[in-house]
Amino acid sequence: MKKHIVSKALIGLALSSLLWTSSCTKDFMDINTNPGGVTDEEAMGDFALVAAFLQQTQRSIIPEVVGEYQVAINLASDAYGGYLAAEAPFVGNANNLTYALVPGWYSAQWVDRYIRAMNPIYRVEQISRADENLKDIFAFAKILKVSAMHRTSDKVGPIIYSKYNQPDAQDQIGYDSQEDAYKFFFTDLDSATTILKELKGKEVSAAMKKSDLAYSSNNYDRWLRFANTLRLRLALRIAYKNAAMAKTEGEKSLDPANGGLLEATADNCFITLSTDHPLNIISSSWSDTRMSANMESFLTGFNDPRLPKLFAKATDPAVKDQYKGIRAGIDIDAKSRYDNYSKLLPQQNKMQLMVAAESWFLKAEAALRGWNNAGDAKTNYETGISRSFEMYGLAAQVDAYKNNASNKAKPYVDPKAIKAGQNDVPAGSPQLSTITIRWEEADSKDRKLERIVTQKWIAMFPDGDEAWAEYRRSGYPLVFPVVVNYSGGTIPTNPGIRRMPYPEREYNSNSSAVAEAVKMLGGADNGGTRLWWDVENKKL
Repeated sequence: MKKHIVSKALIGLALSSLLWTSSCTKDFMDINTNPGGVTDEEAMGDFALVAAFLQQTQRSIIPEVVGEYQVAINLASDAYGGYLAAEAPFVGNANNLTYALVPGWYSAQWVDRYIRAMNPIYRVEQISRADENLKDIFAFAKILKVSAMHRTSDKVGPIIYSKYNQPDAQDQIGYDSQEDAYKFFFTDLDSATTILKELKGKEVSAAMKKSDLAYSSNNYDRWLRFANTLRLRLALRIAYKNAAMAKTEGEKSLDPANGGLLEATADNCFITLSTDHPLNIISSSWSDTRMSANMESFLTGFNDPRLPKLFAKATDPAVKDQYKGIRAGIDIDAKSRYDNYSKLLPQQNKMQLMVAAESWFLKAEAALRGWNNAGDAKTNYETGISRSFEMYGLAAQVDAYKNNASNKAKPYVDPKAIKAGQNDVPAGSPQLSTITIRWEEADSKDRKLERIVTQKWIAMFPDGDEAWAEYRRSGYPLVFPVVVNYSGGTIPTNPGIRRMPYPEREYNSNSSAVAEAVKMLGGADNGGTRLWWDVENKKL
């Protein structure tokens, strides 16, 4: 791990020398109110600068900058969502994984999303809002803004969104409650989809072709489908808290008259990066992350054909030629103890934002909830598995997998634990899932939901932000709790961490506004306070 500092140099990377002339030393207030030193005329040009703003945003929804990715996602969401775990005892093993939250780490996602995503999007919105020739760009900006900022809200709760770049008389930037933020997300998606439906079938503009890093903008259809699928994701996220709003928004996305959802593997949304995928560096070059115990338990237990597409076998003599993961939040004395557990296989030079498999699993849950136009839960569930297998070139093996009614998650054994047995999850443990793969119509709705979300979790890998959000939202899949908890009682060991605190820079430069945000949160600004949509009673 390289030392990660939210510094002058990092902030100075915000767009590029072509795009960014504001001082790197300014606090968030300045970042929020001074979006860049380019005029609208300069930004228009041959669309190069508008495209650069939008490309920067696409590469910052999930940060391509490796140091930021590591501390904002890999040493947080990836572990909390059950995907990956660190083999090194960072900060003397008192770090995010053991719930001794590191301020410099959890501030990274906030800084990255506002500097590299929200800021350029604000510029593009200002440029394109009233320009009929750039209405597709305006729609694209809205979609990207929601894509980025829902992830921030899903980590912290109330965020700066509708009041962005609107300081009050005391130069404070106000927050939206998470409930209001979600309403604004849906409104922005309304604006975007209305425009894209009007443009469907028309020639794609030069500006859009220059800007799109996912689909090369052969047409507007896929971004419309992406927006609808994003709406369905967010609708289900709030379903336990506000069932009426969730149903209204979900059915809007499911209505075929609104353009459809991501359906085929060709619809998968991957953003082309300007550098190597950060996980390749974190896993191979830095040797800082390994497969999690949860991934081992489910994928080996299910005899899942996707496993050798994702991870390499361990080389440690104690577990040689096995797929072996590390349980997150355990006692680690030295990196060498777990360094030769299963590494990730190389990722392509693209960042996964959303896959069609997720869309089918979302539809499966919507069908369970009885939403209109959701179709049949079983069919959607099985199609989701098929789309995931197709993504890895495994279509020939999918039928046998879908019909497997016996395989379950395996008990986890850590032969290298400092204290024998302390990291194990034995058979019969309530922490160990008992679901099988095959759809069982006689099962309860909640057991069906566990099956849906568990397969969605596998299919969405390596999107740790979504894995953690879905675990908190639904309680699935069953993620092993930490063994070591250094939170001093502020974060429960089970069901685990619920959110990340606000960065110190907000308390330093936007103090009265963040104080109001904490009031909206309804609890202390720590990792134990639940978000608005994170309810305790998760029964369907």
